[in-house]
Amino acid sequence: MKSLRVIAFEPYYGGSHRAFLDTWIDASVHQWELFTLPARHWKWRMRGSAMWLAKQLENAPAGRYDALFTCDMTSVADLRALLPRQIRDIPVICYFHENQLTYPLSPNDWRDFQFGFTNITSALAADAVWFNSQSHLDAFLQAVRQMLKTMPENLSGDVLPRILAKSSVQYPAVELPPGFSAGGDGVASSNERAVLRILWPHRWEYDKNPGPFFEALLKLHETDAKFELVVLGETFRTAPPGFQTALTKLEYRVRHAGYLPSRDDYWKLLKSCDVVVSTAIQENFGLAVVEAMLAGCIPVLPRRLSYPELLTNGSESPSRSEFLYDREADLECILNRLCISKSSGTLQHLAGSIQSDLAFRFGVTEQSLRLDSALHDLVADR
Repeated sequence: MKSLRVIAFEPYYGGSHRAFLDTWIDASVHQWELFTLPARHWKWRMRGSAMWLAKQLENAPAGRYDALFTCDMTSVADLRALLPRQIRDIPVICYFHENQLTYPLSPNDWRDFQFGFTNITSALAADAVWFNSQSHLDAFLQAVRQMLKTMPENLSGDVLPRILAKSSVQYPAVELPPGFSAGGDGVASSNERAVLRILWPHRWEYDKNPGPFFEALLKLHETDAKFELVVLGETFRTAPPGFQTALTKLEYRVRHAGYLPSRDDYWKLLKSCDVVVSTAIQENFGLAVVEAMLAGCIPVLPRRLSYPELLTNGSESPSRSEFLYDREADLECILNRLCISKSSGTLQHLAGSIQSDLAFRFGVTEQSLRLDSALHDLVADR
């Protein structure tokens, strides 16, 4: 495979956006020149980041770059218009981590559809549109279809077929835990511990829907269930209502609460956990959940969003379906059952096959090569 010279532009360089790009670049055969902006002011990033990058590249020599890789936080249509002429025609790939047509809003927020339209015009202006899961691609196309129906005049033409023709699913490449051995360590590094350690690895934000999770834990707390709690993920100026109150009520069960900047400490804590739980209403891939499963955690996940896709790889598997729940009311029962299994010593290697599967499908070595090849093929076709 020929090594390409690629501009990587991430206008929201933080969280899963940063993890995705850093992990791929570190393992890639291509040569990358990285341009980034801090992960803040996302609305201004969508409106203004194209101007910023065009300014950085105004003196770029013709022929220096083979491709430009950016994400859904960039207005690709603006970028193509503003890039200097000598590099304006290089292939542009737009990677959709999320989109502004389907992203759930908090009760006090409202949807500004100009950002959804920016996603649509970006998809039209890019040479390739990559999504981080099939469920995300499907949801985006459905949302585009619905938005176009609301337009007062039929000016949309063949928007959907044009976007679909250049769209594909390209999963992120995921870092593996230090010393990873698929299925070798069971579900946790501390099987001798009789208390179930439950992990919440998500951002402390509305779209991760922590209410049902803490509701289930508080009900368990009122019984004799043996469990501990680890809460990870980034915090922001305000946490969802009830988040801190629940942590206070569960204080003696909490073994850690807060973001861990050290990757070594992060992986060590993941490996100490038995179960990873999600109640999210927005998850287009689920990097934190995948990392937890690779660390040996049993997943307890809703049967929605990207989660069935992660676990079953497109086919309904009875052995994998047991990790998915249909109703949030079932969560307490599932966790209580796992508490009993843990204390009786029967909770052992349930997650081994999931570890192996995820390592093959998303592990950094294999998936970075797939991403490299997809990028190479796009440039070769041009």
